[in-house]
Amino acid sequence: MGPALGWGALAASSLVIGAVLGIGRPWPARLIGTVLAFGAGALISAVSFDLAEEGFDLGRPGTVGLGLGLGAMTYFLLDRLVERSGSGVDKTDAGAALALGAFLDGIPEQLVLGIGIAAGEGVSVGLLAAIFVSNLPEAIGSATDMKSAGRPGRDITRLWIGVAVVCTLATVLGYAIGDGTSGDLRATIDGFAAGALLVMLIDSMIPEAVAKAGRPAGLVTVLGFAVAASLSGVS
Repeated sequence: MGPALGWGALAASSLVIGAVLGIGRPWPARLIGTVLAFGAGALISAVSFDLAEEGFDLGRPGTVGLGLGLGAMTYFLLDRLVERSGSGVDKTDAGAALALGAFLDGIPEQLVLGIGIAAGEGVSVGLLAAIFVSNLPEAIGSATDMKSAGRPGRDITRLWIGVAVVCTLATVLGYAIGDGTSGDLRATIDGFAAGALLVMLIDSMIPEAVAKAGRPAGLVTVLGFAVAASLSGVS
């Protein structure tokens, strides 16, 4: 249990670090966009090599597809609720969407991390790096947008601490249920994380990166993908 708690806390800590960085000082829009683009590339790698590929190896293709659909629809529907409750404040909506994405993909991602530790597979450096690296820009971008929209810094920090705590507990839960988890269930969890991530990337993270960083966003995204992909097979 201790290793799962430690690794889970390490992976989730970047959420709080990113939030503190986002509210601690003004960040140029181009720099935020560049960091978001790098994180998007890392997440695309995580979807490709640490979630979808692993899911297909563990379970039947239908279970991965089920997870993808559930994750995508869950994020899509909850994101619509966030938009409706955002009172039309674009920056609040964008910040809340990134926070929601971190929450929805963070829980199944860290469940997978805990299950892998319980199964004796060790810690996937690629998955750990992708979680940590992608959390930073999500939290920085979200906290910056929320602060610009007038939300108090302490409320933003509390929000991200809460998300980090839940994600850490998800790793512990994954470790606790690891021995009794079937391949199909793990494949569904992988698919859920991948589905939520893909919708968040297309709807929120990538458009935000392009809007703030401009044309270099594509190149930085590829760099983030390359760095995370090179770590995907390390454990």
